[in-house]
Amino acid sequence: MTHAQQYLLLGLRLGKHGDGLVDAYYGPAELKEQVDAESTIPAEALAAEADALLAELPDSWLYDQVKGCATYAHVLAGDDVPYLDEIEGCYGVRPEQTPESVYEAVHARLEELLPGDGSLYERRQAWRDRHLVDGALATPVVNELLPILRAFTEQLVELPAGEELTVEPVMDEPWWAFNYYLGSLRSRVVLNVDVPTTGTDLIHLAAHEVYPGHHTEHAVKEHLLMRIRGQIEEGIQLVPTPQAVLSEGIAETGEDLLDEQTRAAAYDVLRKHGIEVNPELSAQISKALEPLRTVVLDAAIMIHQDGAALEDAQAYIERWNLVPPEQARHSVSFATDPTWRAYVVTYSAGRDLCRAYVGGDPARFRRLLTEPVRIGELLSA
Repeated sequence: MTHAQQYLLLGLRLGKHGDGLVDAYYGPAELKEQVDAESTIPAEALAAEADALLAELPDSWLYDQVKGCATYAHVLAGDDVPYLDEIEGCYGVRPEQTPESVYEAVHARLEELLPGDGSLYERRQAWRDRHLVDGALATPVVNELLPILRAFTEQLVELPAGEELTVEPVMDEPWWAFNYYLGSLRSRVVLNVDVPTTGTDLIHLAAHEVYPGHHTEHAVKEHLLMRIRGQIEEGIQLVPTPQAVLSEGIAETGEDLLDEQTRAAAYDVLRKHGIEVNPELSAQISKALEPLRTVVLDAAIMIHQDGAALEDAQAYIERWNLVPPEQARHSVSFATDPTWRAYVVTYSAGRDLCRAYVGGDPARFRRLLTEPVRIGELLSA
């Protein structure tokens, strides 16, 4: 049995321990049939299996993936793995808590951008409230944005013939939106309409989840790497692996490349639906808010590494992210979910690594979409 086959079996077996650990599988059907027919293998045995496979592998992309699986298996087995070690073992990056001075600077900039009476929180919420999209309208708006973003994406990379997707609303989930990649170049994208969302949020979501983000990456890599090159290890998407950092980085970075014509067309869609649009100020606010992407990660470190109470972590998120209690509780729920607790690092780390690597160069972004780039390469770059 090849190392790639062993990795796929390991990932599928891990997936039986937690809903969502296998984000997608579209590798050889016989391997999934084999695992489906098995009893659930104890986490201790899977940790040993992963360690044994690691010992056979050269330093490579596959090694990084198996190391992530091994780390997660040891956590599942109840081994004493400190939270930061868990993150580093799974994702190849080791985060540090962001100094509060960084967040203080963000708030100071927002004070300039959102002048007026009331607290900064009240002014921030008032700004969002003016631009919120009714949940029933969110999915139709995203569907109208997608052809615009697809046309732009086709300038970056050749999309495989037959790629397609659907967008559906959902409720009561620990995340804002999700791309369920189904294989055969198809995605099912779901939008959690419980989460307050603005028009510019929907542009970001469509770029992140579909074009040129998750759907684009998965479809292009399935076509190029699996179908053409026979690299079956690309046929599984596993949550606790470095692959997730790259994928979230691609999804977070793609919007940076949008040209003015594409942005203008996207804003026209929002206006058509009566959604208030202030492109210049929205862009300034979005840029100012970017450093706050690590707030939830900081809260997760507080909980899992420092032993902070959930209430204190929620208060931390409320304070620095300028969000209401319900939204902060939603973030704490995500950061404490067994499947996602370490995943919170992928958004900020992936964005920072991919943005620094791409540097606005479409050719570099195309490489991220078409090759299994290692996190170590992005770190060294």
